[in-house]
Amino acid sequence: MQKEDKYASVKEEITTIYHENRGRYGYRRITAELRKRNFLLNHKTVQRLMKELGLVCRVRMKKYRSYKGEVGKIAPNLLNRDFRAEKPNQKWVT
Repeated sequence: MQKEDKYASVKEEITTIYHENRGRYGYRRITAELRKRNFLLNHKTVQRLMKELGLVCRVRMKKYRSYKGEVGKIAPNLLNRDFRAEKPNQKWVT
């Protein structure tokens, strides 16, 4: 004798929410979305149902961006590579 699935309507709603968001939502976000749609369920139940349905959240990899633009001020070139000095402490460079 087969038992009737009491979570059938919830499972349909979970799959629609999952596919609306292209598989980016995990059980926490789906639980919050279900509560907005008046399905009051525990997050553990949503997690278990998602596991039964085989729905896994796929997180996009964030690209590494090292560009910071112009950082700091560029000092003007006053010496023009003329490092000769007639006495000490006359020209200082870094």
